[in-house]
Amino acid sequence: MRPPTPPPSRPAAPPRGTVPLPRRAPGATRQAPGASRQAPGASRRAPVSPSVPAPRRPSSHGGSSRRPQARPRILPLGRPGVRLRGGLVVMLVVLGLLAARLVWLQGLQANAYAAQATDQRLSTTTVVAARGQITDRSGVPLALSVDARAVFGEPRVIAKAVCKPGALKPCNPATIAAALAPLLGQSADGIQAKLSRSNAFVYLARGVDPAVGKKIRELGLIGIGTVPETKRVHPGGDLAVNVTGFTDLDGNGLMGIESGMQNLLAGKNGKTTAEIDGAGRVIPTGTTTSVNPVPGRDVQLTLDRDLQWYAQQVLAKKVAETQAANGTAVVMDVTTGEVLALATAPSFNPDDRSTTPAPDSMRNVAISDVYEPGSVNKVITAAAALEAGVVTPSTVFTVPNTYKVGSHIVHDAENHPTEHLTFTGVLAKSSNIGTVQVAQKVGAQGLYDAMRRFGYAQRTGLGLPGESRGVLPKPADWSESSIATIPIGQGVSTNVMQVASVYATVANGGVRVTPTIVKAVADGSGHLVPAAKPESHRVISEQVAAQLRTMLEAVVSAEGTAPLAAVPGYRIAGKTGTAQRVVDGRYLAGNYTSSFIGFAPADAPRLVTAVVLQGTGKNDYFGGSAAGPVFKDVTAFALRGMRIPPTGTTAPVAKLTAD
Repeated sequence: MRPPTPPPSRPAAPPRGTVPLPRRAPGATRQAPGASRQAPGASRRAPVSPSVPAPRRPSSHGGSSRRPQARPRILPLGRPGVRLRGGLVVMLVVLGLLAARLVWLQGLQANAYAAQATDQRLSTTTVVAARGQITDRSGVPLALSVDARAVFGEPRVIAKAVCKPGALKPCNPATIAAALAPLLGQSADGIQAKLSRSNAFVYLARGVDPAVGKKIRELGLIGIGTVPETKRVHPGGDLAVNVTGFTDLDGNGLMGIESGMQNLLAGKNGKTTAEIDGAGRVIPTGTTTSVNPVPGRDVQLTLDRDLQWYAQQVLAKKVAETQAANGTAVVMDVTTGEVLALATAPSFNPDDRSTTPAPDSMRNVAISDVYEPGSVNKVITAAAALEAGVVTPSTVFTVPNTYKVGSHIVHDAENHPTEHLTFTGVLAKSSNIGTVQVAQKVGAQGLYDAMRRFGYAQRTGLGLPGESRGVLPKPADWSESSIATIPIGQGVSTNVMQVASVYATVANGGVRVTPTIVKAVADGSGHLVPAAKPESHRVISEQVAAQLRTMLEAVVSAEGTAPLAAVPGYRIAGKTGTAQRVVDGRYLAGNYTSSFIGFAPADAPRLVTAVVLQGTGKNDYFGGSAAGPVFKDVTAFALRGMRIPPTGTTAPVAKLTAD
């Protein structure tokens, strides 16, 4: 009896994540080697799983052995749970970052970004402060600011404009320039060149009259506009421009008072800030703030407008007559140090921009240029000698035709036989030889100290920018011949204001008062506040000053060197100077500095007038005949203008020779 057939065992479940192979039906027989794997009656092969390799065909040699079939490989499947959890984590991280960014932007940085957005809508316009006036001593304006317009173009806007056929308004650089040229007084080609640039903004004209600006706006030109501004004007043209200076188109002081007192005159600009939309229109409900400008302060000068004008006219005429390079005329009040006139020639009108002024005309040569003073320096030599007590006005000197000092030969202006001159005569006749003999008695150190006390090689204290100190060598640096040149005004350099201050000191009884040009400055309320009283100090004794005044009166006598400087009815004291001019570091033949500096009335001095002509020689070049007449005319005008009467006294008769 056959044992019972055990029930077929259930195959074990394939590992999780694998694909089971199909099971063979019960009772199915294995095909013989080489038999076809296609089921009987099948039309095509059944697909074979790529995971199960096909059995190898039997050898062609009919061998019965075959290799065992490879065990099927089980492929692992993905784990969807891990993928889902990973994706969820990534999504949560991204959402967390977005939430944190939102909290940062809308919570912590909300105010900052709101302010930044507001700033992008804000537009700030500068409100230019009114510049202060510069006036003369009576309040007459010498320089002031007036309303004007600046005309501008926007080349990029014009470049994008489309010109339609038959357009009534100009819409390209050429046609716009042609429309603007007559109004601006410029060439159409020049305007077109500016409008053809790639700039976003370009100025076409500055300081245009408001009426012209209105006409330009009424044209409605594409890319053309105007903005308000101020323009500096000078009612007197070139009147005192060497003192007031001038400004650039933006209102910055360039020279003179305009530059030296820029902060006071300019004031402080204000501003208006408002929110605007994309079209540039002010948003009515937006933020608007304003800061009012602080106007500049007025500056009142010590100059007298009428005297300044007259001095400029007389000086300019003489400069042209003598063909001089330049000229200066200074009038000072000896007791207050106030400069009543400071004229230079040539000059220029800063309001006339049609011509380019010469560089020399734009400088204040009275303070910026230094020169060898020549014989006008002899008054310091005389003061030092009288102060030291080595001479008196009546001391007699034997003056030969030539005088040798070391290897240097001293000459007078003209050849003459040996003369016997008093010290007054030495000064009145401007004898170089006699002055050198006096200087040898004083010594180098004594002369140096005297020139320092009078203000040489120091700024005058006038307060104008660009002042030169001059040159005064120390005694240790003097050569053997210096004692023969410096006492007569060679080998030392000064500016005109320094020399004018020397004679003002003598006229003021030996007390030097610091020259001043500013009389008053307006305070914040616009009220004029007088300037501080200038400093003063004694330089020489009152007795020596009185002796010098009497000696200097002889200079304008018939026997002196400057009778042409005499003012009828007044006692005049002064000194001539005729010095060979230094150009580019060397003495230039036929080129001279001609000067006359004096004061009036001589016995009760009120005014000092200094006249200096540089570069004379083509015509008259002697100080008495070239500069003397200018002194006479300017001083006479000043005395009348200030209503200074003659003293009515008679000048003493000075003894010039021992004969």
